[in-house]
Amino acid sequence: MATRAGESRGLGQAAKLVSERASSLVRLEIALAAAELKRKLASLGVGIGLLVGAGLFALYGLGFGFASAASGLANTVPMWAALLIVTGVLFLVAAILGLLGYSRVQKGVPPAPAQAIEEAKLTTEALKNGHH
Repeated sequence: MATRAGESRGLGQAAKLVSERASSLVRLEIALAAAELKRKLASLGVGIGLLVGAGLFALYGLGFGFASAASGLANTVPMWAALLIVTGVLFLVAAILGLLGYSRVQKGVPPAPAQAIEEAKLTTEALKNGHH
């Protein structure tokens, strides 16, 4: 009987240890998911900000384009040529910001914690295989 009591105590401690480890694993999975979501949402926010900046520069570029056309019709060549150069630069900046913003938005979409989900699947699979 003494052996069984020792086995029972050992089994209880083993169950407690498994429970603690499983709880720790769940906490780590949640922390991983939160970190991954935070990173993706930050990338999404930066991408949206860059796209708004690109839109603003494109709007200014359009304004300078109209001013260049009007100045070209009303004034001499050097004035409108200078305005066209400014217009080209503004559209170039808008294009660069747009490409950078698009790239950042693509990194943040979809805002799901893919790495954490994959890790949880692997953990579940390991636990299932360990019991059989």
